[in-house]
Amino acid sequence: MRCVVVKILVVAEKPSVGRDIAKVLKCKKKGDGFLESDEYIVSWAIGHLVTLCAPEDYDASLKSWKRYTLPIIPENIKLKAIPKTRPQLIILNKLMNRKDISSIICATDSGREGELIFRYIYEIVKCSKPVKRLWISSMTDTAIKEGLENMKPSEEYDNLYYSARCRSEADWLVGINATRAYTIKYNSLLSIGRVQTPTLAILVQRQKEINAFVPEEYFEVMSTFEGYKGKWFDIKTENKESKIKSKELANGIAERVKNKDGLVFSIENEEKQTPPPLLYDLTQLQKDCNQKFGFSAQQTLGIAQELYEKKKLITYPRTDSQYLSEDMIPKIYSTMKKLNIPDYSEYMEYINSLEKLPITKRIVNNAKITDHHAIIPADTKINLSTLKAEELKVYGLIVKRFIAAFYPKYIYNVTSIITKVEEEHFLTKGNTIIQAGWTAIYSKDKDESKKKAKNKEEEVDILPNVSKDDIIKVLDVEVLKKKTEPPKIYTESTLLSAMENAGKFVENEELKKELKESGIGTASTRAAIIERLIQVEYITRKGKKLIPTDKGMNIIDVVPFELKSPETTGKWEKGLSSISKGTMDKSRFMASIERYIKYIVDSSN
Repeated sequence: MRCVVVKILVVAEKPSVGRDIAKVLKCKKKGDGFLESDEYIVSWAIGHLVTLCAPEDYDASLKSWKRYTLPIIPENIKLKAIPKTRPQLIILNKLMNRKDISSIICATDSGREGELIFRYIYEIVKCSKPVKRLWISSMTDTAIKEGLENMKPSEEYDNLYYSARCRSEADWLVGINATRAYTIKYNSLLSIGRVQTPTLAILVQRQKEINAFVPEEYFEVMSTFEGYKGKWFDIKTENKESKIKSKELANGIAERVKNKDGLVFSIENEEKQTPPPLLYDLTQLQKDCNQKFGFSAQQTLGIAQELYEKKKLITYPRTDSQYLSEDMIPKIYSTMKKLNIPDYSEYMEYINSLEKLPITKRIVNNAKITDHHAIIPADTKINLSTLKAEELKVYGLIVKRFIAAFYPKYIYNVTSIITKVEEEHFLTKGNTIIQAGWTAIYSKDKDESKKKAKNKEEEVDILPNVSKDDIIKVLDVEVLKKKTEPPKIYTESTLLSAMENAGKFVENEELKKELKESGIGTASTRAAIIERLIQVEYITRKGKKLIPTDKGMNIIDVVPFELKSPETTGKWEKGLSSISKGTMDKSRFMASIERYIKYIVDSSN
């Protein structure tokens, strides 16, 4: 009797990742859709191979959109193969159920979506073999080897899977029922989604504010003194109001102070400090790439994924954490050494002068780690010549942010001078840099340098050499005519911020606090939501700006508050997060979704 050689099957999310793992496991023999060695077989999905069944898969009559069929809530939501990638699913079916396969390693992306991709495949092929989870944050050979040595049973990731499945099923249920209900009601195809509709509502609300905006004229009075300028302000107001509504009043002030002597009424100095920025999570990286390079959120994610998977130069990008874990401290030192190359020598000069890196809670904090740590350069040999121009830009941002995290604070002195002329008061503000700190890395970056000061008036670098009670001559005075400006159109950067901070749109203070750490969508899904809104022609992209179309404006006008409220979606994201942490039962979450769907269908009658 021939002895059967027992093997372990590794299932990656993509062919490129599968080949990287196969190289580490020395799987060189090529098969149809897999690579093999004496001990292992490595195969892969091609992203999602499995999806949720359509309504007509349960009952052919549901293919027709009729009101009496709603709500559609299957007792058990079923899975089916995606036709386009069915051949690879057939290969995995054969491999996972092969008699010589004793166990399986789940090596899909280490996150909620990656977990779902594998579990759906595992379920549809009716596999029951034991599974271990490969959980890595870098695609270097070293990281893969370390991951293989530290695998955990798949059961330890069950809560992550439950969260992913609840998200998938909730999106399906809300999308199917709300879309059908409102399409039937208005006899026009309306695409409605659990996340996309509240996101659209944010854009529409801003556009309505812009459309309704009526500019108001106001005036400011600027005086030129010997060596400096000052802006008139109302000393009786707490916020030093400088806007004057009447031209006559402004002219009156100007006439009173013209050619007069003034008195340096007060000089105040306040030292301010700004710590280095936190490390990148995906959303912050997308925001910066949109601001600096005009990249869309989807484009940034694609470039980051390429830098992670193929170039192996950064850690896992689909993260919502901006911190590192304590066990990564040795890697921090090792990675920093790898960055000590000519291209980054100007940033590394300060780091090289340190005996020890200042590792603070703003960098390493186990309590603030989620599924993954922050995005940082990978601990690997760097060859920048292999990078395209766009990849070099994104990688450069990640490198600068990583190095800047270990720089000292930016410390500066804000000087406020009040000059009094004929009972009128003029304010002059300026900065004196005490310690450039981390901003030295960004000295050539205009966007970053502007962030150093919250008030544009603080950007004045040259301050007058005056003392309190000095007599100062008014050399010139000018009345400036200005207009109030409308709210700014959302860019992808500012929309990502709005999606990330759902709580700011909520009136209820208690709920606002609860939603502080929740948002609309997740770091890894927000780009796709924006692209979906463009695809269905609810918004258009003009450069960096995102503008709702008439179609998009109209749909927000007709759907009920609950469907478009960031509050509702924020609550759900909080619930999904609680499921992944094991603090909420999945059945409780899905019961709330079913109640919501019934309400939405009833409200569409």
